[in-house]
Amino acid sequence: MSNKTLRLGTRRSALAWVQSSQVAAALRAAHPGLEVELVGIETRGDRVLDKPLSQIEGKEFFTAELDHQLADGSVDFTVHSLKDLSLERPREFVLAAVPRRANPRDIALFAPDVPQRLAAGAGLVIGTSSPRRAELLPPFLAQALPFGARNALTLVNLRGNVDSRLRRLHEPRGAERHLDGVVLALAGLSRLYADTSTEREGRKLLDSLLRDLNLMVLPLTDSPGAPGQGALAIECRANDAATRELLAVLEDPATRGAITLERQLLAEHGGGCHQRFGATLQWLPGLGGLLRTGGRSGSNVDITGERWLPEVVVADPAGAVRAWDGSHAPKSDARYLVAGAQLSAQLHSDAVFVAHSRALPPDAASALAGKVVWTSGSSSWFRLAAQGVWVQGCSEAMGAEGAALLVAEPLLRLPAPARWSVLTHAAAVDPWAQGAWKGSQVIATYAVDESALPDEPALRAATHVYWSSTAQFERGRGLVGATTHHASGPGKTAEHIRAAGVRHFQAFPTVAEWRKWTARAR
Repeated sequence: MSNKTLRLGTRRSALAWVQSSQVAAALRAAHPGLEVELVGIETRGDRVLDKPLSQIEGKEFFTAELDHQLADGSVDFTVHSLKDLSLERPREFVLAAVPRRANPRDIALFAPDVPQRLAAGAGLVIGTSSPRRAELLPPFLAQALPFGARNALTLVNLRGNVDSRLRRLHEPRGAERHLDGVVLALAGLSRLYADTSTEREGRKLLDSLLRDLNLMVLPLTDSPGAPGQGALAIECRANDAATRELLAVLEDPATRGAITLERQLLAEHGGGCHQRFGATLQWLPGLGGLLRTGGRSGSNVDITGERWLPEVVVADPAGAVRAWDGSHAPKSDARYLVAGAQLSAQLHSDAVFVAHSRALPPDAASALAGKVVWTSGSSSWFRLAAQGVWVQGCSEAMGAEGAALLVAEPLLRLPAPARWSVLTHAAAVDPWAQGAWKGSQVIATYAVDESALPDEPALRAATHVYWSSTAQFERGRGLVGATTHHASGPGKTAEHIRAAGVRHFQAFPTVAEWRKWTARAR
């Protein structure tokens, strides 16, 4: 194309400048010859830092000044964090593009001495100005922090740019500005960390500020992000067809679809900076979307839950349904193959994935001291934390492949999955040694019988069955008829059933979704 220059309006904060620079770079790459000039604009939200947004009169705290310059033609387009946009935007503007979303999760960051303070029973002071986080954070941290249930948590208002918030974790204990923890959007930190070329030097800044901090990636299962979190909004004037055409190349339809659903909940339950709930649509490979909500609506109604939006429409069951739920099988006792005292000597990596809380032998928590620990879900997380283990994150029951995607986040600076140690049960060693985790050190710490079949007569008569493990499927598959509908959760069990050639099979994101589906029988 012939040389053309677009003026991009952006806030002046380090994060806003970096993410706008990344948008500009993507546009230049897509349109050779195009120049993009960044125009820094200060907003009211940047100036007023001594109050929570919920206490400041009016709205559009981070957008009004950008809107004025876009409307009068001073800039050609603007870039916003989508979660900062109100539901009602000026009619003369159009949401020209929503690029691919970054990680929508929150990340909690804690001062270097917090593990020791938790062990001593000391309380923590955590900074956040978000009513959503204030609603969801305390009950989660009470179980997720090592010994957390016995420690008092105090939330205080925290505003300011990313670096000023992180610096407060490094203030001397006892200093007026010292905080034990802060909670931020992971997407913002990730974009800053990806910056190695602008004058803001995002990665260099974060490398120093993240040093020695203790991190936790908050799971969407327990702490869904703000609607639209992790996504960018690129707006221009609706009548500027030329700019709209140039910006369209940045559009990601899946992200727009997700944030549209999330913002519909804002409209339904009350939006703005006062909202006390989170809503995140999570895309699951091969399954579609799972819309997770958590917190309270504007009318103080608990709206915590999840809704499955399958990739391919799953027809409701026809006729009478006799459902058999393998997840109700009693848990057999674990037989440990590794003594707690032996585990420390066997671990080859400083990063350990504990596939289930039972995979940590009794009295072996000390073997994980000083290591980065991830686990399968929040239930295992809480049980490990009760033993004093600092857990950095979980795979949210998305299986081994989902876990590999989460630990690959560059900001976390973790080794590749092949360089981890994995603690699991004896029957799962081979599955973990394949796929994304191939090459990792897989340690069978316990053996357990997962093949139990609760109510075998009911299984023989069932029209619809849910298998909770591959071992259970192998033991029970011969007891059901050729027309029986099979189901399981995602991951290794689903892969095994498909490989077995079962005709009538559907994976579900959770057993709860399968139960809702069978209850819809016509």
